[in-house]
Amino acid sequence: MPNPLSHPAVNFVLTNRLPRTLCTIAFGKLSHIRHPVLARLMIAIWRRFSDLDLSDSLRQSFDSLHECFIRELKPGARPILGEPGTMSSPCDAIIGTHGVIDDMTLLQAKSMPYRLDELLGSAESAARYRGATYVTLRLTAQMYHRFHSPTACRIGRVDYLSGDCWNVNPPALDRVPRLFCRNERAVIHGEVGESGERFALVAVAAILVASIRLKFADVLLHLRYRGINPIACNHHANRGDELGWFEHGSTIIVLGPIGWKLAGSLETGVRIRMGEVLLAAPRQA
Repeated sequence: MPNPLSHPAVNFVLTNRLPRTLCTIAFGKLSHIRHPVLARLMIAIWRRFSDLDLSDSLRQSFDSLHECFIRELKPGARPILGEPGTMSSPCDAIIGTHGVIDDMTLLQAKSMPYRLDELLGSAESAARYRGATYVTLRLTAQMYHRFHSPTACRIGRVDYLSGDCWNVNPPALDRVPRLFCRNERAVIHGEVGESGERFALVAVAAILVASIRLKFADVLLHLRYRGINPIACNHHANRGDELGWFEHGSTIIVLGPIGWKLAGSLETGVRIRMGEVLLAAPRQA
């Protein structure tokens, strides 16, 4: 039986023209129901329409669909490549748009620009990343959903911005202007441990996933947590330390230190795993 979601137009209508917030809240409640039989059934349906692979999961059985979404991995499943002067990918993902932020403009898709100050919610924050390289990392629904520190760093602040929950897959990115600026998101501001250079991770939530959990901050960010909220913190992390998770697939936009470049032969469409080198300092690139 063909997957109806494989057609871009059909996918867009089915995942965006429904009541997005209501569907997200309802799905969240369904996924948290603790019943092993129901969990096995929903996971079996999920596997039927995707390439879900649990071979590297720490657990192979789950009491709820939610437990499968936020699964942990077996020790050593993601080697952390920590060469000096590099930043690792914070998550498993497909590399999307990327480039240098010269005029505060980024691309979510071809001919679909958006502004950095709108994404971050502050012109002052955006000014810090003028000239920086950005990389869009798309997590598909079946991927490992936890995200990690890309380098040894200090995290000084998180800005949470409430918003909508549009899907963030290619059919939506091609059709919805400024999508990343509309959706719920958390901006994690960090400084590279040795050099103090600034970077940011922008975790963007999506339909069925409008819940972002930060392991180092005792707050669950979700659709009912309204407003633009700065969360002060002083968290020190080593490269590869877990920072949080999404409760389904979504997107992380990495804003690298100024002058750093996409590493090696990475380009749009390439799959990357958490721990693999993503960005390199000028002397390394």
